[in-house]
Amino acid sequence: MVPSIDGELCNGCGNCIEVCPPQAIHLKDETAYIEIDFCEECGLCAAECPVMAIKIIFPRSTDPHTH
Repeated sequence: MVPSIDGELCNGCGNCIEVCPPQAIHLKDETAYIEIDFCEECGLCAAECPVMAIKIIFPRSTDPHTH
């Protein structure tokens, strides 16, 4: 899943840019922005974010046997 960046939380520190293997993250108006066409969905950016502004939202299971 492509990570999602909360622009309200992002402080523009650039840590995510430093760890992004395909260099798919850039700053726009001092907020991180992911170019989804280049994102490899590795999650390194979310792990590196000091303010937890980057989240990877996984879809809920549609399996009726899962609670």
